[in-house]
Amino acid sequence: MSKYLLVVFGATGNQGGSVANYVLSDPELSKQYSVRAITRNASNPAAKALQEKGAEIIEADMDQPSTLPAALSGAHTVFAVTNTTYTSNTREIQAKQAKALCETAVSQGTQYIIWSSMSHPAKISSGKLKNVAHFDVKAEIETYIRGLPVKSAFYAPGSYMQNFFDQMAPQPAPANDGTYVVANLCSSDTQLPLIDVTDTGKWVGAILAEPEKYEGKFLAAAERLYSFKEITEIMSRVSGKTVVYQQVPDEVFKGWLPEAFREQLSEMMVHIREYGYYGPKMKEEVEWAAKQARGELTTLGEFLKKNPLKLE
Repeated sequence: MSKYLLVVFGATGNQGGSVANYVLSDPELSKQYSVRAITRNASNPAAKALQEKGAEIIEADMDQPSTLPAALSGAHTVFAVTNTTYTSNTREIQAKQAKALCETAVSQGTQYIIWSSMSHPAKISSGKLKNVAHFDVKAEIETYIRGLPVKSAFYAPGSYMQNFFDQMAPQPAPANDGTYVVANLCSSDTQLPLIDVTDTGKWVGAILAEPEKYEGKFLAAAERLYSFKEITEIMSRVSGKTVVYQQVPDEVFKGWLPEAFREQLSEMMVHIREYGYYGPKMKEEVEWAAKQARGELTTLGEFLKKNPLKLE
């Protein structure tokens, strides 16, 4: 039996890497799909590792449309993601990349596109939030894909648990008493959908296993919703350190952010606080999507045990 060709863009990144590795390792899906991993650098160690597992490696770049026909030749299904950037022209960059990819895919006869999407703050807020471009553009691309003559499904990841080692990492308390603080403009009971991004393949794998079932569906992919108070309580329990949550005034939070993307990130947090990460139906959407994933999802506690916070 011949296999369908799955082309995975961003195959050496967080989402694409999870998808490629999941399909290559899954007893059922690996019999249904062969994997072509797309990367800008075939000598990347992650690309080499995928090749050793059986993936075909092809160099291509969405910023260079001339490289896309070879990448998409013979593709039955495509998993596509554009990199989030926090520059002023992120909407233009990502929209151009996605259009080039999708036009080429359709012209090559691709049957199914799985797009890494996001909620649409500008629409959800009735135009009040105008600067969350890195969310809006992915939702706008979703709308564009829905209008194409190709089947599609949409994977929309929640906030990465990995962010707790980066921009959302606990900081030493001002009192310098050995305790730690997570602070932003949200309230302590604001709900945040969390995902270990390495679980991405569990949702995309579900779509690949039953593409007709998930055609047109939007998967709000998160293990579950956590309040910021609960997040810091779990951090405390797992680390053995005291970690607390603190809400700060909007302008104070904005002042902490780099000027280049201050408005984007501050409005993103306002969106999460005022409207919900996925909008008004977030609770139901997250609960439904979690039930669709193949296999057990990683809880925040499990993630932090496996990846300890660097709290001295």
